[in-house]
Amino acid sequence: MTTFNKSNVNPMFKNKFSSDIFELKYKHEGCETWEQLARVLVEDVCGNLRKGEEPLMRKEERKELQQYITDLKFVPGGRYIYYAGRERRFYNNCFLLGAEEDTREDWANLSWKAESCLMTGGGIGVDYSTYRGSGRPLTGSGGEASGPIPKMEMINAIGANVIQGGSRRSAMYASLNWQHSDAERFLSAKNWHDMQVGSTGYTFKQIKEQDFNFRAPLDMTNISLNYDTDWLMNYWKTGDVGDIFRKNVKQALTTAEPGFSFNFMENEKDTLRNACTEVTSADDSDVCNLGSVNVGNIGSLQELARVVELGTKFLICGTLRAELPYAKVHAVREKNRRLGLGLMGMHDWLIKRGERYEVTPELHKWLAVYKGVSDDISKKFADELSISRPVANRAIAPTGSISILAGSSSGIEPIFAVAYKRRYLTGSTKWKYQYVVDASAKELIDVDGINPDKIESALDLAEDYERRIKFQADVQDYVDMSISSTINLPAWGSKLNNEDTVHDFTETLASYAHRLRGFTVYPDGCRGGQPLSVVPYSEAITKLGTEFDEHVETHDICEITNSGGVCGV
Repeated sequence: MTTFNKSNVNPMFKNKFSSDIFELKYKHEGCETWEQLARVLVEDVCGNLRKGEEPLMRKEERKELQQYITDLKFVPGGRYIYYAGRERRFYNNCFLLGAEEDTREDWANLSWKAESCLMTGGGIGVDYSTYRGSGRPLTGSGGEASGPIPKMEMINAIGANVIQGGSRRSAMYASLNWQHSDAERFLSAKNWHDMQVGSTGYTFKQIKEQDFNFRAPLDMTNISLNYDTDWLMNYWKTGDVGDIFRKNVKQALTTAEPGFSFNFMENEKDTLRNACTEVTSADDSDVCNLGSVNVGNIGSLQELARVVELGTKFLICGTLRAELPYAKVHAVREKNRRLGLGLMGMHDWLIKRGERYEVTPELHKWLAVYKGVSDDISKKFADELSISRPVANRAIAPTGSISILAGSSSGIEPIFAVAYKRRYLTGSTKWKYQYVVDASAKELIDVDGINPDKIESALDLAEDYERRIKFQADVQDYVDMSISSTINLPAWGSKLNNEDTVHDFTETLASYAHRLRGFTVYPDGCRGGQPLSVVPYSEAITKLGTEFDEHVETHDICEITNSGGVCGV
């Protein structure tokens, strides 16, 4: 066990997890420090680091941008950071896929596109709504269609066998229209709570809690139902959300999935989404292009405006420099040039000001600058470079790894807890964990003497889920694509999440649906291998910076299943 000591070469990292993320995922020859990586990344994306390329941004702006990245005020998406200084330039985090026609050729081509995208290191989101329902006739063979779910499983299997870009597990998403004839089947497609593993007497959830690598249905894939204008108009006309929506809520409160994708009015055709659902499009083979402004590290509206300006320019440069897996992705990118400029550290921003988790009048001002500057600069800079203007500029990603790197709260999420254990796999088979105290919370505790029990967290807000939903809706007013946000709830069957919760939650979510683009919940303990667990602050503070082995008994499970995960190692 070792204790974390802030490195002189990377003084911006706030804790051991930040340092570990850099050391394990991003550090490589030529980018041994975060400052070096920032310089190389900016020059590669916006400068003339490589022979024969003209710089896309002025030298003074590149230098300023490097400093903002070094100071963790602007953090490009994980694929940008990973490929900084490397031979390839697979900068895009995700690709949005679908079959334009329900034909054998289009669906076979989808498998090829999925594999091509995954092998670059990018995740995929696939909408299966054009796929005919199970039992429908196949005119060519005289047989019956198997429906979209078996195709989802095929794509899921591709993801399970591709280590993205040689560095990470596949990120995948599947969606289906709420009126599809297989919507009922889709609702229970990932109900691991009840799905039995053969004749073992165990559910998939029980086995995955002990052996995270054990294969389960759609285990690589997050799923959501798409709700369109037909659903919204029926709800407004009748006040009835419909059986599918009610069942969707019940399943989400129980197992977390399916989530909800809302595509209303002018956004109705934007059914394609990336793996974390924040980037939306109507075009097959569209691509996401992500970077986040860390508002918790920014001191003024003037500084915010400058970081947004340079971050927007950086992402536009990325649309010219990023390599792509096949020709259609290039054509769609050139047409749409989507930018996913996001925000993170928002709850840090509120905590430092002693505010509750809500969009305050001051935060509205910051969000207006974020929206206004990105819209203005994206047009001006695209015109300056004589390229097509971006059709959309803002999407708020979950910022998983990069928020750990920055020591900030992720996306627009409230901090998970003041203190928690973060559980993770090493070598794909061995569980370890570390104790973590949220960086912003710790600053308030150490500097301002605030009682840790008085700091609001995601689990505290489980008792006031409408405030979480309203917060997302208020921020969505400033975002022209979508927001990846997940409401943490207590475990199903608890006092705050049970059969009595379903009706009120359904009505509350439906009342905000017209202001949202997507929505998910995560009940505590709903998945095997849950990464975060709340611990008392007094326990965590004594164990910071140390790494522990977690001893998980898998022998009995291995004997029963005789396959998969650590059992097969």
